[in-house]
Amino acid sequence: MITRILHQKAMHGPLPGRPSARAAGSVEHQAMLASRLTARDKWLLALLHEHRVLTTAQIQDAAFPSGRSARQRIRDLYLWRAVSRFQPFQQLGSAPMHYVLGPAGAAVLAAEHGLDIKELGYRHDRAMAIAHNQRLAHTVGVNDFFTSLIACSRYARAAGTLVVWWSEARCARHFGDLVIPDGYGRWQASTRNGSEVEWFLEFDTGAESLTKVGRKLAGYARLAESTGIATPVLVWLPTSRREAGARTALARVHAQLDAPHTVPVATAAADLLDPAAPHPSPAEPVWLPLTTARVNPSGPRYSLADLPGAWPGLPPAADATNPAEGEGGDVPAASPYRLPPPSPSPPRATPNRIARGER
Repeated sequence: MITRILHQKAMHGPLPGRPSARAAGSVEHQAMLASRLTARDKWLLALLHEHRVLTTAQIQDAAFPSGRSARQRIRDLYLWRAVSRFQPFQQLGSAPMHYVLGPAGAAVLAAEHGLDIKELGYRHDRAMAIAHNQRLAHTVGVNDFFTSLIACSRYARAAGTLVVWWSEARCARHFGDLVIPDGYGRWQASTRNGSEVEWFLEFDTGAESLTKVGRKLAGYARLAESTGIATPVLVWLPTSRREAGARTALARVHAQLDAPHTVPVATAAADLLDPAAPHPSPAEPVWLPLTTARVNPSGPRYSLADLPGAWPGLPPAADATNPAEGEGGDVPAASPYRLPPPSPSPPRATPNRIARGER
């Protein structure tokens, strides 16, 4: 109020209960974290290290039963400087809080794998730079795609389970000389045989021209020729109208490939999902293979688990490999990919001390 004068010196005090950047890297602070960080906390730190940024809702989808429990725990991690946060500007309303790996969290990850922070390839200023990156919305959208699949795995296990999730940067390191997917995933069906489908994701926000979207198939054709593996390419678009235009551009390029069968393609649109569903996700029957006639764009559509049935000649997914194994000599001394990709399945929550009878 105007009747209460605020002196400048009153604004210079440190935040209560939140250690400074120097204290966050101290031995004493790390010793404190050893008694407070659960297996789920450390898994979340590894997830942030791999995928750069997650919103509060994505963290809830990935690991927590409710928004309240997610906010409470992530606040503790923030006060301990295990994570850092920012809130992007939004024209209308307020954007959700976005979280990245903090200095104390990076120190814990590095120590767990016998590395120091430099060897981990972590710098706090680089981690926070995503707040101003022009691809922030794209990165958040890709992560939303996969965290919704994690939520589906947790709450609707009959649909299947997400068993592998690689970031765009990890894909770039493995395939970047030919093509850079927005992500790589592997979905395991809930049937007895537990069949799996793997895919590369192309996440479209509507900012790129449809011609450029179609040209990406040539890179996937070169990758299939180089590896001898036909991996489906899933193109996720914002609207059904955008999907119809993209399918025309994709079909034009796909028909000109030397071996079109080595690049199976399917498309889906976000507006096909039911927003009122408890956990809407791309696992639902929203995928339309490119082999389907364009004159019938309404179907049939496949679920993620049933999608291999759209391509009868598609071989089963090969065994998943750990990108950190067998490539130690190729990994730079300071690289985030000295760590294996975290499992998409979160560890079970640690019971609280009261529930264990510890008072």
